[in-house]
Amino acid sequence: MKIDVDALSLRELDALLVAAERRKKVLANRRPAAVVRAELITFAESHGYAIGALIEVGSSTPAVGRPAKKQKRAKAAVKYRDPQNKRNTWSGRGRMPRWLAEKTKRGQSAADFLIPGLARPTAKKRSPIGQRTVYKQG
Repeated sequence: MKIDVDALSLRELDALLVAAERRKKVLANRRPAAVVRAELITFAESHGYAIGALIEVGSSTPAVGRPAKKQKRAKAAVKYRDPQNKRNTWSGRGRMPRWLAEKTKRGQSAADFLIPGLARPTAKKRSPIGQRTVYKQG
């Protein structure tokens, strides 16, 4: 960190000196890291632990607090293909691609583009969401 001392005003210089003195006192009162490390090792051993079992080596945070990694989903096999352009494909996951959305708007069904023998349609025509599920008992 580089501070341009020539550009500071008198008030800013005084504040910098006060902050530097405060930091100097903190550093002077600290015990050396080697001494603290040795005390921690003897303390852990006195309770029957090895220091490596309590603290992950090479990391400042304990291993217990880390969140689990998210696993990526495997690549899905292609279910839909455009017969006019074989490079246009879709696995059925995620948002419907533009080429298929345009063709479904023109009146064709997404099931028309299914690759024969590979899969069933991804989405059903009628979804139970929003439909009534409560019936009168009679």
